[in-house]
Amino acid sequence: MIKYETNSKLVKEGQIFVAIKGHTVDGHDYIDEAIKNGAIKVIGEKDLVLSVPYEKVPDSEAYLKEALVKEYSKEVNKLKIVGVTGTNGKTTSCYLTYEILKTLGKKVAYLGTIGYYVNDEVTEVNNTTPDILSLYKILLDAVSKNIEYFVMEVSSHSLSFERIKGLKLSIGAFTNLTEDHLDYHKTMEAYLKEKVKITTYLNEKGIMILNSDDEASEKFKVFKNYVTYGYNGDYKIEKATIYPNHTELEFSWKDKNYNVTTNLTSKFNVYNYLVALAIVHNLGFTIEEVIKVTKNIYPPKGRCETYKVSKGYAVIDYAHTPDAVEKVILAYNELKKGKIITILGCGGDRDPLKRPIMGNIATQNSDYVIFTNDNPRTEDPEKIMNDIIKDNKSSNYEVIYDRETAIKKGIKMLEEEDILLILGKGHENYQIIGHTKYHLDDAEIVKKMMD
Repeated sequence: MIKYETNSKLVKEGQIFVAIKGHTVDGHDYIDEAIKNGAIKVIGEKDLVLSVPYEKVPDSEAYLKEALVKEYSKEVNKLKIVGVTGTNGKTTSCYLTYEILKTLGKKVAYLGTIGYYVNDEVTEVNNTTPDILSLYKILLDAVSKNIEYFVMEVSSHSLSFERIKGLKLSIGAFTNLTEDHLDYHKTMEAYLKEKVKITTYLNEKGIMILNSDDEASEKFKVFKNYVTYGYNGDYKIEKATIYPNHTELEFSWKDKNYNVTTNLTSKFNVYNYLVALAIVHNLGFTIEEVIKVTKNIYPPKGRCETYKVSKGYAVIDYAHTPDAVEKVILAYNELKKGKIITILGCGGDRDPLKRPIMGNIATQNSDYVIFTNDNPRTEDPEKIMNDIIKDNKSSNYEVIYDRETAIKKGIKMLEEEDILLILGKGHENYQIIGHTKYHLDDAEIVKKMMD
């Protein structure tokens, strides 16, 4: 058990409570509860006299980070840690890496957007990369379960807030850089600068794996030990033949050609598979070993999750940025024999600038679009929708605010070989309206329509 805790409700007998003043909650207001629950010492930033020893520090969050690194980093770095950053593809790339290593018989854990996976158990997490205390708890849990490889998504926020402080990565990987999180980072330059920080966490024998087809990769080459993948990479895509439910891929490495069939579809999943293969290869496994188990590897929930429905296909994907939405729709345009129908929304209380961009991408590249709710949160759904369809000159769309109704309508519209793209929520099984989470799972709705 880590001896520090920041949530007064989780304090156990003998722990030290660190009172952190957050954006919405001040930990100092919960010191009495922490002591009642068994805290033997309190760290804080205010002048206080308590019934247990108290230490005043200039910055309690900084104190916690330093304490965790000092006391636990040596233990957590027993793990061979893989960290993947980039705007899109982190989840699929990490999950595929996790699945490949697991199928190769290795003790491996995965941490990212869809949860913490270890020994076939899945635990939900609040952020792509959790706060540093939660992260260290998870890493120590993995160590206690004799995990050898730990594969994790590394978000730009986590690098900005030093949530992975003290970690030494065996491998870092960069997928791509496209517009996202500008409500926080403000500029693409600032966004990229945060992502490049992953290079400072690689250990002395570490290696960086870079997407050769994304010019932002050049910035990561400050770390000299790197390899590339892509159409111009060291792991070079020679040919990819993509079908609605699988891909035949030919690639080369050091003048030797390889052929593999994956249970993945779309061009961007060619990249996701190849970076996963490159990661596992650079962990010491042969390319042949990876290819051999690939037939047993499937994408994670909500990432190009494909169902045969009525006369066509329904595809559920987490795409929720302009670039991701465009890539998914264009990828399926290349495969389609019928029409592309897209269901799409934009989250509330998030970057409003991308809404009209996503709306135009959807209508320009789909035969028909149904705009619907996607976690409106505390924002008025009508305001979000007006932003999406603002300046949209197309007439090939309609608005259905209720997401379940929108999905059912989309499926009923399908004709022979049509493809329905249900974008935005992917693995999420909820809809956030106001401050409340309501159960809603796109896949469940699709499966009901299949019965």
